[in-house]
Amino acid sequence: MVKDSINIFWFRRDLRIADNAALFYALKADKPVLPLFIFDKSILDKLEDKDDARLTFLHQEVEKLKTECINNHSDIHVAYGLPLQIWQNLIDTYTITAVFTNHDYEPYAIQRDSELAKLFAQNNIAFNTYKDQTIFEKDEVTKDDGKPYVVFTPYKRKWLEKLNAYYLKPYPSEKLLANLYHTKTNAIPSLQTMGFVKSTLAFPDKVFAPILKNYATHRDFPAKDATSRISLHLRFGTLSIRQLVNAAKNVSEVWLSELIWRDFYFAILWHFPHSATQSFRPEYDKIKWRNNLQEFEAWCAGKTGYPMVDAGMRELNHTGFMHNRVRMVVASFLSKHLLIDWRWGERYFARKLLDFELSSNVGGWQWAAGSGVDAAPYFRIFNPAEQIKKFDKDLQYVKKWIPEFNDVFKYPKPIVNHKEARERCLRVYKEGLSDF
Repeated sequence: MVKDSINIFWFRRDLRIADNAALFYALKADKPVLPLFIFDKSILDKLEDKDDARLTFLHQEVEKLKTECINNHSDIHVAYGLPLQIWQNLIDTYTITAVFTNHDYEPYAIQRDSELAKLFAQNNIAFNTYKDQTIFEKDEVTKDDGKPYVVFTPYKRKWLEKLNAYYLKPYPSEKLLANLYHTKTNAIPSLQTMGFVKSTLAFPDKVFAPILKNYATHRDFPAKDATSRISLHLRFGTLSIRQLVNAAKNVSEVWLSELIWRDFYFAILWHFPHSATQSFRPEYDKIKWRNNLQEFEAWCAGKTGYPMVDAGMRELNHTGFMHNRVRMVVASFLSKHLLIDWRWGERYFARKLLDFELSSNVGGWQWAAGSGVDAAPYFRIFNPAEQIKKFDKDLQYVKKWIPEFNDVFKYPKPIVNHKEARERCLRVYKEGLSDF
């Protein structure tokens, strides 16, 4: 039996048809293109919650892609399993000339792609990858001597200096869909087949323009609906980073700065992959964490007796989202008031956040703990009570998530005294860092 000769485009963190770099180049090549998405068993097996909302979101977005492909006389091949095995099956089924996909920068993805590159080479298949989820990547923004920036402000300055229309030009992949491979439709593996159930959490839409004008002045107040909530769409590529930067650059310098932070953390993880699991500054791994399990569980449940911390954790547990100002307070409280290893908190956020992004999550947690890049001295310790006075003085946010706030019999007393916890933190950090 003669096998069809095709190219394959592999959807990963770029779940959209329009302005998709690798899809554009695949559709411009000389073979019909079969789109592919893999529900990676090696990733899904690590998920703790069977109703993980991110998997539900992924599933519904793949269904949307399937509809678009069918409308263009094609389909998306969706598989569940281990990538190496799935690709071997595809190689057995088709004569594949080339594989096109977009870069992924996380340690697991780098290892996976390295293994697949060997398989493709053994079968004379070209493996073409492209930049798509960042504006600048890897070594594109470095110091004059070629070394990576580890402080954000000079990185941002160089990033802005380098930015021009070339980097923001969209890829018109949506105009080339006639080059998709014409194939029969096939079923998408159900959530149940993969051992999961549908989540009941709501997902934010893709509307972000209305908040840009007042973003700088309103973004720090968690009771206001003043943030874009589009980080989930950035995480899975249902929106193009080029589209967002084009929208931000003439309207909101502060919102643009947040997008630059994202590129910065991608670059840090790329240059310093050890920071995914170890302190960027190795001396901070000498800190003697208390790691009190009972206090950690109180933090997870939003029952520490510190209202902004508790409101944030309850928001996270109920919605999969936490306001960015509150994230800083919550992370500082865990690592410094309770002296619990920042990795415990990072893992909990990784489990619960809809917009979980390894590079940004690790970067944010290490910033809070003082162990990361661009960190202020370790004695920066947020006072949760002062944060409420500044950013939720009318207690709108607190009372929304803590209905029993005014009931002294139901709302717990603080599990730690702020003054004593601050002094303890300074002492323990100083002892841990004394040899450096």
